[in-house]
Amino acid sequence: MRKNYFLKKHWLTGLLLGILFIGTTNCTIKEKQTQRPNVIVILTDDMGYSDIGCFGSEINTPNIDHLAATGLRFTQFYNTARCSPTRASLLTGLYPHQAEMGQLAFYNHEEEGYRDDLSKNAVTLAELFKANGYSTYMAGKWHLCYDVEPDGDKSNWPLQRGFDRHFGTLTGSGSFYNPSGLVSGNHYISPGNDFYYTEAISDTTVKFINEHPAEKPFFVYVAYTAAHWPLQAPEEEIAKYKGVYDKGWDETRKERFAKLKRLGIIDERCVLTERGVDIPEWKDEEMKEWQTRRMEVYAAMVDIMDQGIGRIITALENRGMLENTIIFYLHDNGGCAEAQGENKPALPLTEEQKILRPYAEDSILYGRKPEYARDGRYVRRGRGIMAGPADTWVAYGEEWANVSNTPFRMYKHWVHEGGISTPMIVHWPNGIKATNELRSQPSHLIDIMATCIDVAHLDYPKEYNGREIQPYEGKSLVPAFENKPVDRDYIIWEHEGNRAIRVGNWKLVSKVKKLKKFTSEDENTWELYDMENDRSETVNLAEKHPEKVKELADLWEKEAVRTKIKPWPWDK
Repeated sequence: MRKNYFLKKHWLTGLLLGILFIGTTNCTIKEKQTQRPNVIVILTDDMGYSDIGCFGSEINTPNIDHLAATGLRFTQFYNTARCSPTRASLLTGLYPHQAEMGQLAFYNHEEEGYRDDLSKNAVTLAELFKANGYSTYMAGKWHLCYDVEPDGDKSNWPLQRGFDRHFGTLTGSGSFYNPSGLVSGNHYISPGNDFYYTEAISDTTVKFINEHPAEKPFFVYVAYTAAHWPLQAPEEEIAKYKGVYDKGWDETRKERFAKLKRLGIIDERCVLTERGVDIPEWKDEEMKEWQTRRMEVYAAMVDIMDQGIGRIITALENRGMLENTIIFYLHDNGGCAEAQGENKPALPLTEEQKILRPYAEDSILYGRKPEYARDGRYVRRGRGIMAGPADTWVAYGEEWANVSNTPFRMYKHWVHEGGISTPMIVHWPNGIKATNELRSQPSHLIDIMATCIDVAHLDYPKEYNGREIQPYEGKSLVPAFENKPVDRDYIIWEHEGNRAIRVGNWKLVSKVKKLKKFTSEDENTWELYDMENDRSETVNLAEKHPEKVKELADLWEKEAVRTKIKPWPWDK
């Protein structure tokens, strides 16, 4: 039986420093509901389009699959290709540059769309719900404030941006056993020595639900860091996937592709893209045991998260809240091909590194990557290091990211389909009659705000905290719940110089030769795809339809200025 890590002594100390919440309830009694729905948004980190069972995966995700089977799956839903921009867009209903989060929350460029500190001229979902009488809770990764110093400016920390309670991390990636930037409310806390972050996020969410007063509706934002590197998970969870990936990435991609077609998520016109050019055929891979171990750990991390989502669903059921809670599930970007030392050979530990340097029980970690695990072991990285334990720091690399993004190409950072496509599940028994159905309306993170305003009858302000608030950009997905069209003109993207725009079934997309560099040569490297017949982006129609390229490129330029993509900070 799993431990409830939230109840450890050091956690309670941290909670007392945060926002205290008084009054628990009997969770076994079906309680009175208001007409306004509760809202839960579940966001995962660095997971690809086909990484959950109901979107083609072999990974065991029965609880997420249950939400899909009793709800809707959106097959053409988009994020922004990177974590901070996605989180800003999701929470504000704006394109990320309008929320001043054009790159990542620690760069702080001069250009307005790239200040990388969440805009005060935007209202967050938490602020909006709170102003409309909701309780607001968050568990997990924030990554939307530039200043994370304990004694610094906290005006963009979660409690100051609308949340009544928050437990989680302020920064991006980190150890699952020893995360940096762990806070309760406005105060840094220690995870202690018996901790796993994914489970802590799930247990905290359950706690918030159990302690919530029944007479008020709530908004909960659950921001998992699974399955972002480093690949870390308990050994008993990893063992469940022993042998599953011995077939390698080529066969796993083929099996996922076939399952996606059986599920109807992609149709017969869709093709499986070529293996990444830097990925060898599986038969030629020389370190098969190491490679399979990486994907086994990744799968275990997703599995653990799904178990936690199951506990959240159970908490809602126990309080009679599930029927009147709308749950959104989605990913923050496509699978991540970033290397984390595995492109270099692992080196033996030095005598100095062999010395154990354990943390004190109450010690707090501020830096992103710990040099030592909490039990004192030196954190190892490099090609051949077997992922999983707390003293390892390994990613799953382009080889398995290519599997995660089946059937698409490209990855996190890029705005081809592999970088921006996410599964999106909506579950709301009281509000959606259809179950286990697919929706193909092209949709985006900006639509979550508009949908919440629609279903919860929220008043959206023109001013908030004395500041003028930008109108939200999204479209309500409520018509799509009944499989009606979502009326929109376009969806636009930019990240680190990569550009795209989608109008109807046409998508214009471009990638720079080097991220964060933009040259005159990059200016005209547009590719044009018919998304109805070629969702995988394999047949470039730019030469065949130059007039369409010009039309969409002109529209991109115009809207890039309006949405604060331009001026941008990238070198020429």
